[in-house]
Amino acid sequence: MNDFETLGYEESGGVARVTLSRPEVHNAFNTAMQSELHTLWRALRDDDSVRCVVLRGAGDKAFCTGIDRTEILGNAPGPEERRVGSRSTRFMFDDPASSIGPKTCDLWKPVVAAVNGMACGGAFYLLGEVDVIIAAEHATFFDPHVSYGMTAAFEPIHMLQKMPFGEILRLSLLGSSERMSAARAHQIGLVSEVVPIERLDEAASFVAERIAEAPPIAVQGTLRALWAGRELSRSQALSLGYAFVGLGSDPDTLAEGQERFASGKRSEWRLR
Repeated sequence: MNDFETLGYEESGGVARVTLSRPEVHNAFNTAMQSELHTLWRALRDDDSVRCVVLRGAGDKAFCTGIDRTEILGNAPGPEERRVGSRSTRFMFDDPASSIGPKTCDLWKPVVAAVNGMACGGAFYLLGEVDVIIAAEHATFFDPHVSYGMTAAFEPIHMLQKMPFGEILRLSLLGSSERMSAARAHQIGLVSEVVPIERLDEAASFVAERIAEAPPIAVQGTLRALWAGRELSRSQALSLGYAFVGLGSDPDTLAEGQERFASGKRSEWRLR
């Protein structure tokens, strides 16, 4: 996990801390980062020592600014031009970010995003598949596609699952002319907490570490149930409820929980 070229990786206390580490280009993803994110998410499925993930960007200027246009959309001749877009015909299309999200890679461990600075364009592939978003006060969200003559499709569809229709529509159509503040993102429910930049890691770590303390099978069962509830109809999701409860229930952890409850022990909590 420490041999990545474009990612930083640390692990402690059941929490993996993943850093998008290309600050010189505002953590835009190139082909190497695409491959490494896919490899990382898939590998974490089999790492039982990791129960939750914090995803962040290097530096304080950007979480991620999407695709690295200078590399992937450059004018390199030959096959290099085909990394993005049409292949032999328009019916075949390479989506440069199709495999960088944790859920797309079948990772069902909670991911907490700590957003510092800009999050725009292709960053929404990642934010659309994380579970909790915490933002620094100076964070901004925008999608510049239309300002550069490109259709915004995959990115806003991802975010439509997390934002009211009117908000993502405005963000997408105004392109680079307007940015959504962290405060506004909090108002509409995209972001669950806004903190000063110096408290961003602490706030994300608090959430991740408390999640990591819970039995992982119960956490993952809850996560699957909630995502199903968002993507399916209410009746369809409810019909799967017993399956999620059955798969996410372990006799040993249930017994431990019952014993803890009977003893009167309660977790310390804070008010948000």
